[in-house]
Parts: sequence; C-alpha cells; structure tokens
Amino acid sequence: MALPRGALRLNQLAISRNFYKFTCCLGVRSLCDNVSSKPVPSSATEIVGDHLIYTRDHFAMQESLRKIINQEINPHVDQWEAEGTFPAHKVFKILGNAGFLGVNKPVEYGGLGLDFSYSMAISEELGHIRCGGIPMAIGVQTDMATPALARFGSAELKEEFLLPSIAGDKVACLGVSEVGAGSDVSSILTKAVKKGDEYVINGGKMWTTNGTQADWICLLANTSDGPPHKNKSLICLPMNLPGVHIARKIEKLGMWSSDTAEVFFDDVRVPCKNLIGQEGMGFTYQMLQFQEERLWAVGNVLTMMDNVIQETIQYTRQRKIFKLPVLHHQSVNFRLAELQTEVELLRSLLHRATALYIRGNDVTKLASMAKLKAGRLAREVGDSCLQYWGGMGFTSDVLVSRFYRDSRLISIGGGADEVMLAIICKYMDTLPKK
Repeated sequence: MALPRGALRLNQLAISRNFYKFTCCLGVRSLCDNVSSKPVPSSATEIVGDHLIYTRDHFAMQESLRKIINQEINPHVDQWEAEGTFPAHKVFKILGNAGFLGVNKPVEYGGLGLDFSYSMAISEELGHIRCGGIPMAIGVQTDMATPALARFGSAELKEEFLLPSIAGDKVACLGVSEVGAGSDVSSILTKAVKKGDEYVINGGKMWTTNGTQADWICLLANTSDGPPHKNKSLICLPMNLPGVHIARKIEKLGMWSSDTAEVFFDDVRVPCKNLIGQEGMGFTYQMLQFQEERLWAVGNVLTMMDNVIQETIQYTRQRKIFKLPVLHHQSVNFRLAELQTEVELLRSLLHRATALYIRGNDVTKLASMAKLKAGRLAREVGDSCLQYWGGMGFTSDVLVSRFYRDSRLISIGGGADEVMLAIICKYMDTLPKK
C-alpha cells in the first residue's frame, strides 16, 4: 500500500539528511480525517495526543527542531542579543541542512512538499528560542520573502533564488515598507522602469529584516503609473548589485538580535526575467504572502506567551511577599489563569484558520483577527507577567523583560492593529460606503 505523499517526504528526509534527522510515523493523516483537538507541547515528558491539525509527524518534526534550538541557538542568544545581530548564514545553513526552511515548498527545489500546517508547527516550535528576533528572521526567510516566488516564480527564478534559500545557502529579505508607506502598501514610491530587457530601480526600503546580511531581496516596486493596486510587481533582486546601498543598521526597542536595515536603490539594473509572475500583480501577490506571514507570526508568539506564563508561575511560586508565595495571592493566580485562557482561545482561532487555509479557503479575515488578538494579548501577557517579577522583571536578565520589548512589534509589523481592524470591518461590511 502506497504511503501518503507527506509521509514519504518525511521518511525520505529522515534517511537522506546528514544533520538533525527526525523519525516519523508512517501514514500521515489528512485534515479530512476529522482529528480531534488537544494542544500538546513537543516535550518528551508529555503524551502526544490527537490534535486538530497536527499529526505525530508534526510532533516528530518539532522535537527534531527543538534539539537544534537547544544545541545551536539558545546557548548563544544572550551573546547575539548583546551584539545586535546573529550569524544568519550559519544558523540558516544548519536549519536548511535539517530541512526546516522549506517544509511546504516544492520538492523539486529542496522543499518537503508538505502542507502549510507543517510550516505552522515549525513556527510554534521556533517560539522556544529565547528571543523574538531570531524566529522573526527565520520567518522572513520561510514565510514572508519566498511564498510568492514558490507559487508564481519561473523555474529559472526558483532555481536561482528559492533553492539556495531553502538549503540555507542564501539569506533572503523582504522589501515592502518605506519611510512613508508602512502598513499602507499601495503608497510605496520605489520604481522599477523597464529599459530593454532590464528594470532600472530607484527608491528605498525601510525596516528591512535581515537587510544587512541578505543575499537577495524580494522587492515590491511600481512598474507602471497605473492604479496603485495594479501597478506593482515583485522582483528578485541580488543585494550585491551595483547601486544597492545599506544606508544603516537600525537600532530598535526590541528584537535586538535581528538586524534591520534601511536600503537604497540607485539606478540598480536587474534583468526583467527576475520578475515574479506577471507584471502588475505584485500587490495581489504580496497580499497573499501576508496571509501566511500573519498566521506564522501568531503561531510563533503563542509559544513565547506559554513560556513567559510558565516561567512566571515558577518564579512567583518561589518568591515570597508578606510571608506568602506571590503566586498564592488570588489577584496573581486569577490573572495568570485569565491570560492562559486567552492564549488557548487564540490557539484555537489560529488552528481553525490554518485548517481552512490548507483546504484552499481565503482566511484573510481570520488571519487578521488572529494577528490583531496576538499583538494585543502579547502586550497583556508581557505587562502582567513582568509586574509579578518585580525588580527582576525590570532587568535584562530574564525572559519576560525581553518578551516585553520584542512583542511590542507584533501590533505594528506585518500590518498595524488599525489595518487589521479595517480589514475585519471590510469583511463584516461595516465600513462607510464611499
């Protein structure tokens, strides 16, 4: 009896990878098998039960990734945070060798050819990294800069940019936001003017994650003077071309270990064949990328919130005030119970959206709801838990203070809260008619 395609790919990975291999159970179940829901952390001490969207293969993959996190990443996080950067090429190569940079990407370009639920499993597991910057940088590589290339790019383009990105040989970044155009993507000013068989690109991009280390950028630029939603295109642009200038590395409130750059393009010439898909479809492609980006971000912060709450429980159980453990004060244990309840509700929304998405549904509304709630809940978790750590919470020595800084970005990056609300209102048909 033939194995399902996902199981074959996972077993091939276990046999062929020379680095962190994971052992998978045969017979991956499809979503239509109506699996029941019970969130299970990828821990050897936990019993793996049934889950709404994850199978034993998802959990096996998470356990393999946890080994890399514990051995290759977390021991260095404090140093990388202090230095304001991490060695992206080294870390991505380790992840690429283990197959974690292309789980839902095409097999012919080094991916595993699995569905998006596996990408979400990776996202949640990366939340065990003890900072927000490194998971964000990985997410840019896997679910922000490459989805449109994988779906709409030519075979030649995928060979040049997607394959080495999945292998971890090239670092990618996404060029969308500009000084005057963050969440309002339609207002970007960067231009790509066609001259012969080349585009000549002028403009600049702001808040570019991985920007100082990237080998190529998935660039959104105006390729005509038409309507703002139909005049944009996505272009694969090597960062070593003449005219590409890294203006500066931006210092930030949080996400310290992730390098963020301001990039300028001065008469940069790139072949027209580097266009992803059709000219003028860039805005649409980017909106599709945003669905995956927002779901990925929610999955990642869920695990971080779990960890912050659990570490707060452990700390408040041993720290005493007025001769009682802080945790035994009702205002504290009730608040932690409220926060954990909110986290579980958000997890249910995320998994529902993921299940619908891999069945081919438009989940823009649900993804926007999840992103909105994640940003706001992360602020609540960070603020409440930090309070219970007292003076220790105000130091840089504990996870909660780092989470407090890092998680503030969730309500800003990838579409601000206000934009999420506008999208939700659009789907609810409550916006004023123009």
